[in-house]
Amino acid sequence: MRDYWLSRLFFDLQTPESAAEYRADRAKVLAHYPLKPEVRAAVERDDVAFLARLTNPYLLRFYFHMAGMPEDEFLRRIRSSGASPAEASRG
Repeated sequence: MRDYWLSRLFFDLQTPESAAEYRADRAKVLAHYPLKPEVRAAVERDDVAFLARLTNPYLLRFYFHMAGMPEDEFLRRIRSSGASPAEASRG
């Protein structure tokens, strides 16, 4: 099941200004979204496997790229979650 607010966060971060603000103060930006506590915690700990179940694969991959996770690390984490890299890049 998709999580609307998580997807909305990831979608909103596609603008350069929003992405820069997020990288500068993640907690401040997260405060604007009524994320469930377990979802917010997963965002804070960069839990690719948990978040992959809740959002569009395109947004997931974009988010971790924007947040600064190296591609090889993202792929390692998505593979360990049981999803294929192709699933993580489909939009």
